[in-house]
Amino acid sequence: MDGYLGSYALLGVLLLVAAAFFGVAFGANRLLSPARPAEPAGKFETYECGLDPVGGGWAQVHIRYYLYAYLYLLFAVEAVFLFPWAVVYLRQGVPAVMEMAIFVGILALGLLYAWRKRVLVWQ
Repeated sequence: MDGYLGSYALLGVLLLVAAAFFGVAFGANRLLSPARPAEPAGKFETYECGLDPVGGGWAQVHIRYYLYAYLYLLFAVEAVFLFPWAVVYLRQGVPAVMEMAIFVGILALGLLYAWRKRVLVWQ
């Protein structure tokens, strides 16, 4: 199986083996599992950190958690931009260093703003 189509044939065989393994695993699970597993008491009750649930099946989430998630996402995206820059900055010279300094400076101003507004204080 040499040539252009040989690599696709190998991929097809691999997919068939994977599908067979998937089917055998699920078939064995179907045969070996109990028909109706026993449900433990309290399985479908609401759980809120050991406290009794209040107000039905939902609870309000404080906005602070969303702010932490937003800040994490912001700085994770910053890291995504910093890694490629770190690889090629020697070839780009001084303008690339200045652009990245401006970028990091703007992000630092955003972090300073969040710190001054006491968003980062855990109460």
